[in-house]
Amino acid sequence: MTTRRTFLGAAAGFVLHGSHASAGASDPTQSLMGATSMQADLILFNGRITTLDRQQPEASALLIRDGRFAAVGDEQEVMPLAGPTTQRIDLKGRRVIPGLIDSHMHIIRGGLNYNMELRWDGVRSLADAMRMLKEQVDRTPAPQWVRVVGGFTEHQFAEKRLPTLDEINAISPDTPVFILHLYDRALLNGAALRAVGYTKDTPNPPGGEIQRDANGNPTGLLIARPNATILYATLAKGPKLPPEYQKNSSRHFMREVNRLGVTGVIDAGGGFQNYPDDYQIIEELHREGQLTVRLAYNLFTQKPKEELKDFDSWSKQVRPGQGDDLYRHNGAGEMLVYSAADFEDFKVERPEMPPNMEGDLEPVVRLLVENRWPWRLHATYNETITRALDVFEKVNRDIPFDGLHWFFDHAETIDDRNIDRIAALGGGIAVQHRMAFQGEDFVERYGNKAAERTPPIKRMLEAGVPVGAGTDATRVASYNPWISLSWLVTGKTLGGLTLYPSANRLDRKSALRLWTEANTWFSNEPGKKGQIVEGQLADLAVLSDDYFAVPEDAIQDITSVLTLLGGKPVHGDAEFKDLAPSLPPPMPDWSPVRSYGGYQQRAGNDEARKYAFAAAACACASSCGVHGHAHASAWGANTPTSDARSFWGVLGCSCWAF
Repeated sequence: MTTRRTFLGAAAGFVLHGSHASAGASDPTQSLMGATSMQADLILFNGRITTLDRQQPEASALLIRDGRFAAVGDEQEVMPLAGPTTQRIDLKGRRVIPGLIDSHMHIIRGGLNYNMELRWDGVRSLADAMRMLKEQVDRTPAPQWVRVVGGFTEHQFAEKRLPTLDEINAISPDTPVFILHLYDRALLNGAALRAVGYTKDTPNPPGGEIQRDANGNPTGLLIARPNATILYATLAKGPKLPPEYQKNSSRHFMREVNRLGVTGVIDAGGGFQNYPDDYQIIEELHREGQLTVRLAYNLFTQKPKEELKDFDSWSKQVRPGQGDDLYRHNGAGEMLVYSAADFEDFKVERPEMPPNMEGDLEPVVRLLVENRWPWRLHATYNETITRALDVFEKVNRDIPFDGLHWFFDHAETIDDRNIDRIAALGGGIAVQHRMAFQGEDFVERYGNKAAERTPPIKRMLEAGVPVGAGTDATRVASYNPWISLSWLVTGKTLGGLTLYPSANRLDRKSALRLWTEANTWFSNEPGKKGQIVEGQLADLAVLSDDYFAVPEDAIQDITSVLTLLGGKPVHGDAEFKDLAPSLPPPMPDWSPVRSYGGYQQRAGNDEARKYAFAAAACACASSCGVHGHAHASAWGANTPTSDARSFWGVLGCSCWAF
């Protein structure tokens, strides 16, 4: 992280010498009037600052000292606090919000792998996605894989479909390709099947299916029925980055979420994320002062039937809250016991949890309460939540929770009775925008009426339950917080389907509060961050577009042009692009991040119209007379795809969806 001296030099273009202030009190929590004796580090002015402080909801200037907000108010109040070395940044009327906090992301695991992954997050055409895939295949050396690991849905594509296995094999006959779609399936080309060793003799694992042809040979399609373990286990067979590259990868992933205005993350653990081994890279970055997000981490059990042993061992190694404001332990979960995990795959029927769920869960919860460990529990369906609450209530009768922060993750189909039970036990609910990616699948299975409360966020808030928002990135959904904010406000999926009536949607400020102040409850940090208030940590984002003024459809396109963590720039763009320290290039040199970055911004209106027109012409549900709707040969050919007229002339086909 940059030093103050480095930042002051970088900010020289924004400096105007302010009035002198005498030395005096340095308490950052004192009132605005009392702050006149301070010498400030940084002043931001001429902005539209949303503080989320109910006493002072708007401001035009703020002062930062020693990594905290020291004064927030009008320019007439704040500007006189400048000292001879104070730096001043003109916000030029831009909207400023508290730094966003993701209450459910798998950023530690995601960071270790980010530089290896081709991200289709945000790509709105399968044609573009396949072009990216072809280019990445061409630059990836053996024995490396090309991996598209979640963060997208077929519904976001103009063509409304996934690539076929034939299309993937035509593009890449020799380089292994692994494409993960949500938690329902993975597509592997022939080279990937050979790399992982799946043959006619490979048995189906419990809860998963290896699709086979008429001769019994694997086709390359892996299906979660309904357990995603087969998808995770297959991905884990691929090459890993060496430690130095993993550090570089983690830094680039953190900078990518900084670009979207994220300054805090609660890491929910994850499959194949072992503690403490897989935490060494993030802890090394913390020791070296290179974290650019505040990170609270939960511990996720890895061994079925040995969950109690895991948590008993961990309770002797680390305690909740251990760490500092940048990196701290946050408790247990989201996996507590494997028998209580109901994977959300709305393409298949709801899984019934096994009879031993309660017997497995109770001793783990007792251990956590006895050791005063907060916990989180993955639960998609109301039926799972009902059974878990039975256990929680039983334990609470014996060992009162007494203010312990525990919560459910997801809760898409929770009913009113269970919301009230959670409120009575003092629990919370962390919601994610998974329905923005899977809403169409849910509606197809359960109907529009059932989808109207998935989840019933307003009812949760009315019941007094703490509610926070997040993404569940990187595999099941994108890490882009603005997709979540758009979903909360509009009630729409990425495919454009309206899921929720207006009564079940949030206004923009309420949605933003779930992404900032409200999420501090889930890491036991209320009052420390999440608002632009004197005394809180100086984390903020200066936005590319005004969140409160842009059309609803444009919310998902917002980024940050300046992100501050503790008052120091961790990302800069546009007029602020020179403020943040530079990163070394992504490693290795064939990394997809070097060519594409991460989240792909939507095309302009002209491009969007072209996609929509072509998709309508193609329909993407019927075969094309020229290609049989297997356009792989065209994707792999050297044809002028940037010139639609020449491209169609070469192929003799008007069904192409750009």
